[in-house]
Amino acid sequence: MCLAVPAEVISIVDQVATCRVGEGDTTVTASLMVLDEEIVIGDYLIIHAGFAIRKLDPLEAKQTLQILRDVMAAAEEAGIKQDNIVI
Repeated sequence: MCLAVPAEVISIVDQVATCRVGEGDTTVTASLMVLDEEIVIGDYLIIHAGFAIRKLDPLEAKQTLQILRDVMAAAEEAGIKQDNIVI
């Protein structure tokens, strides 16, 4: 199963964005070549298979990240173990 998590663009070099996932130190790179809109540092993206497939509204991205944090907290309360996940 694939889960798309919003990632914030922190740098762009030659149509490749480096993005921070959540609030941790995890980064991913994504090609911007399939998007038809301008992407700038601070934008949020949905990335799949190394390609940015959608630019997100910042509010939508932040709300999505909060929902994911809430789900993880509920899972932890229910005794479901999660290893090294920071969102």
